[in-house]
Amino acid sequence: MAVPSNRDLIGYGPNPPDPQWPGGARLALNLVLNFEEGSEYSIDDGDGFTETALTEGASQTAPLNGRDLAGESMFEYGSRVGFWRIHRIFRERGLPLTVFGCALALERNPQAAAAIREAGWDVCSHGWRWIKHFELSEEEEREHIRRAVASLRQTMGERPIGWYCRYSPSVNTRRLLVEEGGFLYDSDAYNDDLPYWTEVSGRAHLVVPYTLSNNDAKFGRGVFGTGEDFFTYLRDAFDVLYAEGATQPRMMSVGLHQRLVGHPARAAGLMRFLDHVARHAGVWVCRRADIARHWAEVHPARPAG
Repeated sequence: MAVPSNRDLIGYGPNPPDPQWPGGARLALNLVLNFEEGSEYSIDDGDGFTETALTEGASQTAPLNGRDLAGESMFEYGSRVGFWRIHRIFRERGLPLTVFGCALALERNPQAAAAIREAGWDVCSHGWRWIKHFELSEEEEREHIRRAVASLRQTMGERPIGWYCRYSPSVNTRRLLVEEGGFLYDSDAYNDDLPYWTEVSGRAHLVVPYTLSNNDAKFGRGVFGTGEDFFTYLRDAFDVLYAEGATQPRMMSVGLHQRLVGHPARAAGLMRFLDHVARHAGVWVCRRADIARHWAEVHPARPAG
């Protein structure tokens, strides 16, 4: 007899629904740019240490006083240079992009925020700051969600309809998002190639899964060494999903970071991938908000019970 579990280990099983992507597309492709620089843990913001995750110096030892000026400057490269390189790459190709935006980071870079608005990219809230939500108390997390919504409404001109924590949510996150209201979806899951509905506090809530697989974070972990590594991995994922899409259309997410793929050699791999995608018909390159709204319209939540 199977031991019961609160986890859903089955999902859609062997019969996933037809997403009915616009134009009969075989694949919905969403590329996500994580805008975190300026919101990370820092001495300047009173955290007691300098964040160096997903940088060239992640394995280095910080100076004895705790402030790592090299680490800070690696983050700064992402917002000073990397963002604008990625912005150019997507604008030249006329492609949409989703920004996982930390509210404080966008507040501190009004030129980039204006460029995001002008490009028509959607912003999914990546929190008030780039910190670990699972370490916050329930009240602290509630306040961070509130501040993120208010800040992004002011900076971007509209409130976010999506949410994504740094790496992992807390056990309270999804409930607090529903409590706050105004969120159509969150991406705090990695467990499917299609969106799905869940029930939170008696209400239907949409999950649009994200990925740490098709993600340039692997540069920071030593998995990818070159832009060609990144391109090859993304190309293979795309080709498999595109082939499957002939009978079972899917969704593909790609995660990008300004301070990683924003460097020239890595950006070369991103450009190769985008140009590979452009040679295929039947691909819906879209924003994350577009996927969420499409799913809510075509596959609305079923009434509870």
